Amino acid sequence: MFSRRQFIKTASVSGLALTMSDIALKASTSSVMTQSSQKNMTPDKALEELIKGNQRITSRNPIKRELLSQAKETSAGQYPFASIISCLDSRTQPEYIFDRGIGDILVGRIAANFVNTDLLGSLEFAAAIVGSKLIVVLGHTECGAVKGACDNVILGNLTQTLSNIMPAVYAVNDIKGERNSSNNKFVQRGI
Repeated sequence: MFSRRQFIKTASVSGLALTMSDIALKASTSSVMTQSSQKNMTPDKALEELIKGNQRITSRNPIKRELLSQAKETSAGQYPFASIISCLDSRTQPEYIFDRGIGDILVGRIAANFVNTDLLGSLEFAAAIVGSKLIVVLGHTECGAVKGACDNVILGNLTQTLSNIMPAVYAVNDIKGERNSSNNKFVQRGI
């Protein structure tokens, strides 16, 4: 067993330019998904991994990652274990919510997390070609797009986007009160 001083001396002599902080950083980073690890992933295990990641974030104990190293490691190929459709909202970033690194998940983002033919084709690609094992549709509270649909907002191309959300709004029929964004229970049920 080397002492720290002997290790650094040996590393310097042998041409290894590592510092103790480099070693500590590498020890605390996660590795990227490989073809083998993706192949061994099941939908249940993928969901379990996302839940564990969210628990790490909520307990303020995320994995330390070297993102540049992960980007380099995944440059030749990606093997994500899950695909997530998420809202465009800047507060809902699945990579952070689930404490995931580069190459772990595929993310499609659109206002109010609905699926159109473009996103559906992307999910087909993710599952059939790239090998993703799980699809998650991630909603969030206080969604501005759903509030806009509840209020029947009309504004350029946003009008068409919100029309895709309307089936969810129309389906809410068990909440009493105004059927607009001033009724928080109505909005949350629409989400």
